[in-house]
Amino acid sequence: MPRNPLVSVIMPVFNAAPFVVATVDSVLRQSLSDWELIAVDDSSTDSSADVLAGLARRDPRIRVVTVSHNLGAGAARNIAMDCAAGRWLAFLDADDLWHPAKLERQIAAMETAAIPISCTAYCRVDQVTGHHTLVGVPRRATRIDLLKTNTVACSTAMIDRAFVGSMRMGVIRRRQDYLFWLELLKLTPEILGVGQVLMTYRRHSGSLSARKLSAAADNWNMYRNELGLPVLPASWYFANYALRGVMRHRLPSFARSLGVLHRAEDP
Repeated sequence: MPRNPLVSVIMPVFNAAPFVVATVDSVLRQSLSDWELIAVDDSSTDSSADVLAGLARRDPRIRVVTVSHNLGAGAARNIAMDCAAGRWLAFLDADDLWHPAKLERQIAAMETAAIPISCTAYCRVDQVTGHHTLVGVPRRATRIDLLKTNTVACSTAMIDRAFVGSMRMGVIRRRQDYLFWLELLKLTPEILGVGQVLMTYRRHSGSLSARKLSAAADNWNMYRNELGLPVLPASWYFANYALRGVMRHRLPSFARSLGVLHRAEDP
């Protein structure tokens, strides 16, 4: 493994044995090969640890860190970030898939725009129904934009490691990635959105984001307790979040006409 790879892939793993082989294969198939993959097994109770060990034996760029008790995805990502040596930090959940040109095209876009944090469009696949939905991103998103709705899917996010410095995700169990993007946007005016579809999000029964009522409660908790917003601003942003969610799922054409939904470009 190179001492200073261009990209450090940050991957928390918890009970992802049915998915993680395909996920890692999507990293192995990247057109850009100068990377390290740091997989943090968050005390899985299935065979994830054995699967990861087998994958690491296949390729020296894969490094596995195992923790003795379950910490949550945010803390697991923090451990990986502490171990990272790459110029860029690229986040990947253990049940998602990158498209082959993901790293190459995203880095090129970030270098052209000179913006230290970015995300991409992606394809959402329902593992039960097989339904595919393309999810676009705005070309630029400010902190105010993101407070209204999170347009950064974690497995599309990439950050300049020098920009992140010692900042790390919160240890809350849910919305820790969303909170992290909002904290980073205190240091830079906007997030770059790459319109090409470069990730597939596999939605299944175990996906945290699949539980809508719980997700709404998590958002409210983040606004009030993690960000410390007063009731009125928190209510305003929560209303935006809820309304935009309804429009995205119930009235997609109308939402797109208002700019709530963004078109994804061909990969």
